[in-house]
Amino acid sequence: MYEKDAAEKGIPIQTFLQEFKDVDRAVLDGESEGFIKVHVRRGTDRILGATIVARHAGDMIGELALAMSGRLGLKTISATIHPYPTQAECIKKTGDAFNRARLTPLLKGMLGKWLQLGL
Repeated sequence: MYEKDAAEKGIPIQTFLQEFKDVDRAVLDGESEGFIKVHVRRGTDRILGATIVARHAGDMIGELALAMSGRLGLKTISATIHPYPTQAECIKKTGDAFNRARLTPLLKGMLGKWLQLGL
């Protein structure tokens, strides 16, 4: 599902974008152009659609297709071990971005104070 499709169906989404310029293996391979975009239903980690634009997109899209058909979300992708350095690490980075987005300002503040106490 693309953003336009979700809007037409009235489905609120959240989009996570990861560029290959921030993936070590892509930079080392000289293939840092491109991105991965993953759409989830807002308030969940359920993947509604994904796009990969990169040289090895065909080698990577299967992981996202499997996650969608198996009803696995970005939390599961983030928790999955991805070899390093590989370009597929870009997929894991979208899951990590989802996890960071779940931290509300209140929770971030509480966690920061807890860490300052050194508990």
